[in-house]
Amino acid sequence: MFVMELTYTAPLDAVDAVLERHVVWLDEQYEKGVFLASGRKNPRDGGVIIAVAEDRARIEEIAAGDPFVTAGVCAYRITEFTATKTAPDLERYRETLG
Repeated sequence: MFVMELTYTAPLDAVDAVLERHVVWLDEQYEKGVFLASGRKNPRDGGVIIAVAEDRARIEEIAAGDPFVTAGVCAYRITEFTATKTAPDLERYRETLG
C-alpha cells in the first residue's frame, strides 16, 4: 500500500487551472481499483492519496501521469507501507510481514 503526498509547487490559481483534468485522472484511478481514498490537505497546500499497486514503480508511473505533475504544479512524495491492520471494509488489502 502507498501514501502519495502531493505538495503544490505553484500558486493556487495555477493549480485550479488544472484541477478538472486532475479530477478526471483521479476518477480513472478509482475505476481501475488503484486509489482507495484521496483529498486535499488542510491548509490547502497539496493533497494525499491512499493507493494500492503491484509495486512502487507502478505507483511512480501513475503519479507521473497526474495532470498536476505534467503541468508542473505539484511534486509527489511516495511512501510504501505494509498494511497489517485495516478497517473491516479494507480487509482484502491487509498484508503480512514477510
